Amino acid sequence: MPADMPLTSLSTDAKRSASPGLPSTPMETINTMVHYYRGELGRMAGWRDRIDRTSNWAITVVAALLSVSLSTPNAHHGVLLFAMLLVTLLLLIEARRYRFFDVYRARVRQLERFYFAEILNPRDQLALDWAAPIAKSLRKPEFLISYRDAACRRLRRNYCWMYLILLLAWGLKISSSALQRPATAGRDMSLAVEHVVGNAALGPVPGGVVIALVMIFYVAIAYFSLKVDMSDSELAHGSVHV
Repeated sequence: MPADMPLTSLSTDAKRSASPGLPSTPMETINTMVHYYRGELGRMAGWRDRIDRTSNWAITVVAALLSVSLSTPNAHHGVLLFAMLLVTLLLLIEARRYRFFDVYRARVRQLERFYFAEILNPRDQLALDWAAPIAKSLRKPEFLISYRDAACRRLRRNYCWMYLILLLAWGLKISSSALQRPATAGRDMSLAVEHVVGNAALGPVPGGVVIALVMIFYVAIAYFSLKVDMSDSELAHGSVHV
């Protein structure tokens, strides 16, 4: 070793030799992009599988409790209310999973739209900063969608139909006995409504209060099902989305 070589240059050269090198040729860059794309695609698919599992659990809960409630006239309508609570819990779990899925989906779509699409069919000059959002997300991963928006999106896609089925089954359950009673001359609509309200009672809670709470809950479900902003997200680029 030369005596006049500074120690700082030695330490810098040692760090460079010890650290992994960046791609220096176009072929190395392409290989890096391909492997990175496969890795992000695998993570996205993993979270997508978790989302599908939660949806499958919710469908199973709805089918099972519908069978329990409608299989016999003696089954209590509270089973369907319990099903609504379970489906809500699964919706909240799925919203959390969707937020993670949305991060990896955004990275994959960024690569597909600005890199692979231009390779397959070049239309414009490739922008130099197209990978900046991916690099920013890798350096400091952050959620791209709020918890509320994620829940609204999953509610709009899947869960609103489950809630609708449960509402129809619950309405049929609390009114079926009144519908099956034979018609009499003195029977009127007020008696039928009173009978339905009486059937909707849940323990010490009066039937009118239960019906009011269910209606408020479903008004909120309808509101959040329609409250999805698709203008500033990946959903605005094409109709294929989850």
